Amino acid sequence: MVITGHWIDNNWRLQKRVLNFVHVPPPRQGIQIADAIFKCLMDWGIESKVYTVSVDNASNNDSALRCLKDTFSRNKCILANGKLFHVRCYAHILNLMVQDGLSQIKEIVDTIKDSVEFINKTDGRRLQFAEIFQDVFPSYRDREPNYDFYPTTKDWEKVSKVCNILKAFWTATHVISGSDYPTANLYLNEVCRIKVLLDSKVDDEDDFVRSMVQKMKLKFDKYLGESNLLMSIVAILDPRCKMRVINYCFPLLYPSHEVQSNIGKVQQALYDLYDEYVEIHVSGQSGLSSQLLIGNDHPTKNSSSASSSVSHVSGMSEFLTHIATVKSVQPIKNELDTYSEDGLLTATDDSTVDIMNLDALKW
Repeated sequence: MVITGHWIDNNWRLQKRVLNFVHVPPPRQGIQIADAIFKCLMDWGIESKVYTVSVDNASNNDSALRCLKDTFSRNKCILANGKLFHVRCYAHILNLMVQDGLSQIKEIVDTIKDSVEFINKTDGRRLQFAEIFQDVFPSYRDREPNYDFYPTTKDWEKVSKVCNILKAFWTATHVISGSDYPTANLYLNEVCRIKVLLDSKVDDEDDFVRSMVQKMKLKFDKYLGESNLLMSIVAILDPRCKMRVINYCFPLLYPSHEVQSNIGKVQQALYDLYDEYVEIHVSGQSGLSSQLLIGNDHPTKNSSSASSSVSHVSGMSEFLTHIATVKSVQPIKNELDTYSEDGLLTATDDSTVDIMNLDALKW
């Protein structure tokens, strides 16, 4: 198992490092995976700094993340009640769906591969093939007696239909597979695009297409039901999108009777998360150790002596100090409301901003 850490440095740049290669012996159950991950985090001293864990979509990984989540929750090292802790790998889901699509034409793909291999074996075959390139394989069979396999016209039609569907997956995979910039803010729009495509093909008049898409859609809908919260929140935090991206995507992603409910869940989770950060910030201003940022509820010696001296001041002074602190952090209209109500980022807002740049941290 390879464990990779991703974080934002003090210069607001995305960093990524391989933290460890871990041998996990069979049977590789969830508890073994969880123990291996947690030991790696302990070795690096970052067990209280983990925000999310992204894994492939396997049952033993689900079990591992449940164990890890319980451990982090007990140590109060987890935000948003763990709602954002387990992130299912979207790239892996796309790959599984593509494999489902390709499995429908596996024999045809094998035939094409064998044909290319056969033609490339000799220079003479390549020259013959080049002469009849327009008609390609059927014509080549007429000239080459040993070539007794070739894709039929019907085969090519099936390949074309599969490729037309998989084009969207190719684009989505390239968008979300960038490693030099954050990509989570880009997921929701790509998920929406895939969803619309699958919905448009699920009742296709062609039995071949319908069978393929229905199989793909089962995996997609399962993923969507489990992982929409994080991708929705980070999409909102993209200043080009904000809440409008939810209002646009959710009617396309969910049945009409579920749209407002799901929008409400995302909004509530976003405000809950904001309130947690406000609480951490207020606590920090009150003299608590920055360890609170990583879930340690034990104040330092300095903050302990500070709290002792507070007991000697008047109740009104303590109250006014509290009000001043809260007001400076959370005004009548908090930062999240202000952010949501301000207009979207466009090219005309700031000529120095490249609106097509995908790096959200540059805003």
